[in-house]
Amino acid sequence: MKKLFYILLLPILLLKFSSVYSQVDKELSKEFLVKVQVVSRETRQPIKDAIVEVNGRTYLFSEITGSYTVKATAGSQLEVSHPNFNRVFYTIKDDEDIKVEVEGFTPKRKSKLSSYSTRKQIGLYSQYLDSVEFYKKKDIDKSLSFVEKTLLTNPSKSQRANVFKELADVYFYWKQYDLAIENYQISLQEVNSPRVRLKLAKAAFLSEDYNKSEQNYLQSLQSGVLNNYLRLTAYQGLGDVHLVQKNYNQAKANYEKALEIAKKNLITPKITDLNSKLAEVFAAQGNTQKADGYFKNSLKLASEENKKRSLKEQQKVADFYNRSQRYDEEIQLRKESLKEADDIVVEAENNESLVDSITSQKINYKIGNAYMQKSEYEEAIPYLKKSIADADKNKDLIIQKDATKRLSEVYATVGDYTEALKTYQDYVELVDTLYSRKEQEIQQVKRFSKRISDNQNRIASLEKDKELADSKINLAYKDQQLVQESNKRQKWIIYSLIGGFLLMVLLVYFMFRTNKQQKLANNLLALKSMRSQMNPHFIFNALNSVNSFIAVNDERSANRYLSEFSVLMRSVLENSDEDFIPLTKEIELLELYVKLEHNRFKDKFDYNINVDKSIPLDEYSIPPMLLQPYIENAIWHGLRYKKEKGKLQISMLPKNNDSITILIEDDGIGREKSIEMKTKNQLKQKSKGMSTIKNRIAILNDMYQDKISVVVSDAFEDGSGTKVELILKKDKN
Repeated sequence: MKKLFYILLLPILLLKFSSVYSQVDKELSKEFLVKVQVVSRETRQPIKDAIVEVNGRTYLFSEITGSYTVKATAGSQLEVSHPNFNRVFYTIKDDEDIKVEVEGFTPKRKSKLSSYSTRKQIGLYSQYLDSVEFYKKKDIDKSLSFVEKTLLTNPSKSQRANVFKELADVYFYWKQYDLAIENYQISLQEVNSPRVRLKLAKAAFLSEDYNKSEQNYLQSLQSGVLNNYLRLTAYQGLGDVHLVQKNYNQAKANYEKALEIAKKNLITPKITDLNSKLAEVFAAQGNTQKADGYFKNSLKLASEENKKRSLKEQQKVADFYNRSQRYDEEIQLRKESLKEADDIVVEAENNESLVDSITSQKINYKIGNAYMQKSEYEEAIPYLKKSIADADKNKDLIIQKDATKRLSEVYATVGDYTEALKTYQDYVELVDTLYSRKEQEIQQVKRFSKRISDNQNRIASLEKDKELADSKINLAYKDQQLVQESNKRQKWIIYSLIGGFLLMVLLVYFMFRTNKQQKLANNLLALKSMRSQMNPHFIFNALNSVNSFIAVNDERSANRYLSEFSVLMRSVLENSDEDFIPLTKEIELLELYVKLEHNRFKDKFDYNINVDKSIPLDEYSIPPMLLQPYIENAIWHGLRYKKEKGKLQISMLPKNNDSITILIEDDGIGREKSIEMKTKNQLKQKSKGMSTIKNRIAILNDMYQDKISVVVSDAFEDGSGTKVELILKKDKN
């Protein structure tokens, strides 16, 4: 009995201990206010311009309390710094006031010769810098104009470093990461600040310069002057770099170091983030069990922070469930998210657009998509409809387009072809609308880039003018003092000329880069336009084929043809936005297309598709629907008019190690006879179609360095038959 008593008592004791431990943990993580006094040991006077930080937050001096009031938790690290004394670190234990005494502090004394104008310049510097910060997220043009004004106040070296740091922050916010990197580097040349170096590392990461990002994160850690929060940030940044480069073990090691610091200092938001990051690493490694555990931790921690943070994490975990094909868990979690998403729209920290935010239309779309992946199509329909309605209400064209496309596919799958066609027509209208909007956005981006470039050029010119003016003053003064200094003056002039020349070279480079980007954008628009011209033509011919079956009351053939045609159209539309698709996909499309055409013209031709087995198909890609127009010409303009039954041969053969030959051969009536049999209107349409293909190939070759070449010739000496020889180069790694 005694033994049984202890066995029953043990769970009660464990539960009690767990409750006490949980209560202690909550007490430790509770935030409180602490007054921090920073004073000179010699004069006992407060130091009002020190930099006081706790967990990445900076606090200002209060004239009312005569101190810095900070928010902290037990174990948080306090950092106090100033240009005129060594950095001080202190671990906060409780809410008692803290007094930091600084030895040997010498504040800057006002010179007796300082004039009213000098003091005014100092005041303007602070005023303009505040305006830069105020307009940073509202009006980039005003923010940059105040940067120019700040530089005109003749700031000191440390002030200049701060100006360029603020300028880089403005560019960072507006996602101009190359310009942000450039100005962070200028700031670091003036004053080597580990904080600025961390910002540089982040900007380099976002501009996909991972080597520079890693280098700057490591330099920040090696500086030895980072507080706990900044060390955590550096390790997390290194983890992000290694994760995107698929160095999973290194990413995990850095995230774990960051998590250790966050737990030790009770930095709760970072603990949530790092659990989520570690889950991503394990998911990428295929360790679903560990990923699941870390994601559950991050979900629990996020729910304890606030609803916005919880909603963000729910979407990340739901995406993980989708990738793991755990659709029931994904659907359940997204349905829970819908309850919060009706009241909350989570915007990102850095100028995030509606496309990147978490909205009810996006969640409904993903629920519908999950039901589709489960093949539960009837359950998917209401969620897709709700997504379309919410997206229309919130003017979210991208989600509306995607949801409409998915709904059309669902209707086609369940056999409701009337609704499928109607929904598909809605999808086409949305694509056209979105295409027009994209054109407008491209023009807006071009104008925005030009404005930013002009502002940056003015700031660069301002700095160069300042350097030139300083050089002339110094040279004039030295020339009055010593005649021997004339050589130095000449050198300064030469250096200035070189600087001006380099500036011109830089301007030419920016102009060249802008023109190159504009050319690329024009090429992309042209390709999209050509594809949009080809798709209706292809659909029209296919629908004519269906019409011909219906005309002869062959309902069974029409239904079969329409079913196969819908499969082909789905594949064509899925690839319509891509410049290149895998060669295997193109072969599947061709096989389905030729099969459809053969069903209609069985008495006109037989066909054979031969793909050499030695070709590594996964190493080749090809523009979608590139071969189809040539095959269509062979059937419609060559084989269709032949009296006896013809043959269509499609072959793919290796040419050399880096390319293959694709042959499309027919023994039809030939090009000359085909031209003689056509009307002027038909000739014009064919000419326009072939010129579109030629233009498309020319643009693609310009963008991807002569990847494709095509030669069309007669198959036989008597002019009958047509042979199309296409050379396709292997994808470059």
